[in-house]
Amino acid sequence: MVGSELVCGEPAAPPAIMVVFGASGNLVRKKLIPALAKLHKRGLLSEQFLVLGCGRTALSDDEYRDFARQAVGESGVITPETNLSGLINKFYYLTGEYGEQALYERLGKRIKELDKRHHIDGSIIFYLAVPPSLYATIVEQLGAAELSCRYDPKAKHRVRIVVEKPFGRDSKSAVELNDVLYRCFDEFQIYRIDHYLGKETVQNILIFRFANAIFEPIWNRNYIDHVQVTIAETMGVADRAGYYDKAGALRDIFQNHALQMLSLVAMEPPISFDADHVRDEKVKLLRSIRPFTAEQVPELFVRGQYAPGVIDGQQAASYRDEPGVDRQSKTETFVAAKLFIDNWRWKDVPFYLRTGKRLAGKDTEIAITFKKVPHSLFAAAGPDDMPANVLTLQIQPEEGMSLKFQAKRPGSKICMGTLDMSFAYRNIFGIDMPDAYERLLLDCMLGDQTLFTRFDDVEAAWQLLTPVLEAWEADLSAPHSYPAGSDSFPEADALIESDGRKWRGLSEV
Repeated sequence: MVGSELVCGEPAAPPAIMVVFGASGNLVRKKLIPALAKLHKRGLLSEQFLVLGCGRTALSDDEYRDFARQAVGESGVITPETNLSGLINKFYYLTGEYGEQALYERLGKRIKELDKRHHIDGSIIFYLAVPPSLYATIVEQLGAAELSCRYDPKAKHRVRIVVEKPFGRDSKSAVELNDVLYRCFDEFQIYRIDHYLGKETVQNILIFRFANAIFEPIWNRNYIDHVQVTIAETMGVADRAGYYDKAGALRDIFQNHALQMLSLVAMEPPISFDADHVRDEKVKLLRSIRPFTAEQVPELFVRGQYAPGVIDGQQAASYRDEPGVDRQSKTETFVAAKLFIDNWRWKDVPFYLRTGKRLAGKDTEIAITFKKVPHSLFAAAGPDDMPANVLTLQIQPEEGMSLKFQAKRPGSKICMGTLDMSFAYRNIFGIDMPDAYERLLLDCMLGDQTLFTRFDDVEAAWQLLTPVLEAWEADLSAPHSYPAGSDSFPEADALIESDGRKWRGLSEV
């Protein structure tokens, strides 16, 4: 039975033009266009919303609309009752080179023309769906063409920019990129997108923690033994080898997705759900993580790289044998870490984080393991060491939650076992879960930055991990090898087992 809805509101987006750089790329085809189609289907897009694609591929407006129709068709959004012509007919396209001033002159003229036709009141969203190496070029050209004007509270228009991860490669490059953005935009115009923050279960961490009084008294070092954050994938690098071999798991997943989930599950209650109040607490949490030196990295971090193995009964090649990967690559495809948060709430509670490719299962979850009962009353009839309660927030593949606890089973006077009280969002609410990009695109149009990353958040994460990057760059040895399709490997197991704990199996939910 689904409980009553106490609060359930979703305002529609105001008029806007979304200028998408990299408009014919995979991100736009697989994520942005399907998300826009779903928002349109739900009636959450303004009648005056339109898309102006910008790219190096030569396309006409009609050809770009065909591209958009194909993208929607491939996503499965179309159903017999769906009519998307009202959205698709407001897709436009402009061809040009990102480094040429002429493109931005034509872009400015086209925006004015479309604004006059569709009455968007100067509300513009620039979306950088391009490689990070192009961010600075595009932002500087927008500034030179006076398209990234500062926000004027007396004017109707508002200009925003959306930046995809990764935001820099380390502390230095992140600061440099941010300096470029700040030449043309204010912080409240900048939306750094991390799609994990748009997932329903990740958003639900805040509701679960701060809308239920029964959990706050036990959400601390007095009752929680440890926390595990897992982001496991069965797939390899696929067509991302060119990017991934220069980035690795630490930059691609750990620095953003893993630390973002950690900050939400461990942060202090914000004074309100206002975007800056929530983000203030996330930054405070990241700054509270115990820093470490390069010499401490081997004790707290483990890196691995997948070797040949078997996944779902199929042979899987090693990372170095993937197309586009350097045959001598030392890039890590797996990272495990043990972190501590030095504040009143979490002092000495270990947080174990791991992420990896080509593992035994696809599983993203946060598992909170509570301390065991101090004394078993039932040792005479059962184990003296009672299993701990475990609360699991399941992010993917199935979004939901579960709680493991001990209870009496029917039969003998003392007959107990571990029960699992769980639910999946799909089963309870009977609907497919909204894609993360739906939530994030709508929030951007509404001007809500709660689920977007602020720069001091990015900076704190990079400062924490810089010693790891430096230590690995100075280390001439290769990452530990693990067979594709494995749950873990000895060096990663030792990180947690040395504390008398174990990783959760990737099949556990």
